[in-house]
Amino acid sequence: MSIAKNPPPDEVPDIKLPDPALITRSMADVASRSQRLVNDWLKRQSKEGLTLDPYNVAGAFLEMTAKLMANPSALVQAQINLWQDYITLWQHTTRRIMGEDTAPVIESDPKDKRFQDAAWKQNEIFDFIKQSYLLSARYINDVVTHVDGLPPKTAQKIDFYSRQFVNALSPSNFVLTNPEVLRKTRESGGENLIKGLNNLLSDLENGRGNLRIKMTDQDAFKVGGNIAVSEGQVIYQNDLIQLIQYNPTTEKVFTRPLVIFPPWINKFYILDLRPKNSLVRYLVSQGHTVFMVSWVNPTEAHADKNFDDYMVEGVFAALSAIKKATGEDDVNAIGYCLGGTLLASTLGYMAVKGDERLKTATFLVTLTDFTDAGELGVFIDEEQLSALEEKMTRQGYLEGSNMATSFNMLRANDLIWSFVVNNYLLGNEPFPFDLLYWNSDATRMPPKMHSFYLRNMYQKNLLAQPDGIEMKGVPIDLSKVTVPKYFLSCREDHIAPWKSTYKGAQTFSGETRFVLAASGHIAGVVNPPEGGKYNHFVNAKLPENPDDWFASATEVAGSWWPDWQRWVTSFDKSQSPARIPGKGKLKAIEPAPGTYVTVKA
Repeated sequence: MSIAKNPPPDEVPDIKLPDPALITRSMADVASRSQRLVNDWLKRQSKEGLTLDPYNVAGAFLEMTAKLMANPSALVQAQINLWQDYITLWQHTTRRIMGEDTAPVIESDPKDKRFQDAAWKQNEIFDFIKQSYLLSARYINDVVTHVDGLPPKTAQKIDFYSRQFVNALSPSNFVLTNPEVLRKTRESGGENLIKGLNNLLSDLENGRGNLRIKMTDQDAFKVGGNIAVSEGQVIYQNDLIQLIQYNPTTEKVFTRPLVIFPPWINKFYILDLRPKNSLVRYLVSQGHTVFMVSWVNPTEAHADKNFDDYMVEGVFAALSAIKKATGEDDVNAIGYCLGGTLLASTLGYMAVKGDERLKTATFLVTLTDFTDAGELGVFIDEEQLSALEEKMTRQGYLEGSNMATSFNMLRANDLIWSFVVNNYLLGNEPFPFDLLYWNSDATRMPPKMHSFYLRNMYQKNLLAQPDGIEMKGVPIDLSKVTVPKYFLSCREDHIAPWKSTYKGAQTFSGETRFVLAASGHIAGVVNPPEGGKYNHFVNAKLPENPDDWFASATEVAGSWWPDWQRWVTSFDKSQSPARIPGKGKLKAIEPAPGTYVTVKA
């Protein structure tokens, strides 16, 4: 069986024979490392308790099976349709082998990177394998998405995990059905598979028995070395935060300082990744005195920290420090993702207390109404939450890898299976990519805070309800928040779906500007004007229906950053001499990016 159309004789690659000595040494090493990994893993399971179904998938599929059996005619019809599709595919493939041109029965998405190798189209056998897979995938999707009588949450879970199953079974994920892997195996004499096996064992060792896929060259980046390099000083710290004040690059700055509250599920330097795409650099260049909250990477010592503590020791501590550093009470604030949810909750508290220090609030891809929280909702049900709480209580924190796995599953083909093929089947080292380095730099979660967040926001959606939650004993009603607000959402966001963020934006009172950027949760936000990669949509009106908003929105080329700059400065353009970190009442503690951000999970 050829892998692709036969090349001319002078272009046929040499077939490298495997080195028997190398294979013997490698397999001996593999056996030793494998035995050690299995023994270590079994010891940990005996201590921690083995959970066979941590995501509570079995119950959902049992319920689906019962519904299918109650109406077998729909399943039979789907099977008949699949069989007819296969007959058509066999006929078309036979005609192709005989030299006829035939249109494909089913085509892959042009954006699907799994089938970009030319052999998937040029070679009849691989084209048949690809189309067989696509037909089966369509059949499974049709069956599971047309089951009547399932609760919405159960249907969502079945749909999600069915896609995980389908993605895992893609022919691109296996040696004998991936033409690129077969070609590499022939050319290297199988060295790619030996290297891949060693890469797999290394990832298992790094994960202490759990697979922690290496997504990028970890040695190519250093926080404070070639990423997170905007100059500044840590001017305040406590148990939860370090507060960074960045050096000015203009002679005059806006009098009103700006503070950023990033999510503590991730580290802040996504907003200061490289100078060319650093939001921090841009904001400083526009004349803002920028403060960044760098959250601690929690340990068991932070087990009792709750959502209230993140408000008091995070938001309020930062505002007090900014007052000492600049002499200013009035502050503009930006909250990103979970940092935005905290900012919204804090504004609800401040509205009751008459605290007017925050003059504008910007919410980047932030959920405040969790009615439709996207596919992350798959991981939020009573069984999973109870198991998670038990694990957090036992450890004193939630391991960063738990959160990373959930987020990676949202884009499994890009963030899991592409690396399986590259690292384990092709035997390549992952490409050095700063965004993936950040993505792999996971953080831990305190049990009390995380449980409060998941149960009250994701599970019960209490933040969107008047007086649904309390912060330090104060009932929170977001409709009492009247400060000017800027909501930035992203059209392809899997984590904070834009229509859900739009619904949350309508919960508040006062002036609200909603802007929709192209791309996803990260790329849509980190989109500098110089690159002009993604467009955005603006609409001064805020109708109840998000589709109506989009229908009358204006598409604007390039980054949303200049739009935000015009918006925030429209409220106060007063200026002051540039402020040097450490020259005010708060002295410099250490250079940016500080030490909290360098702690690994």
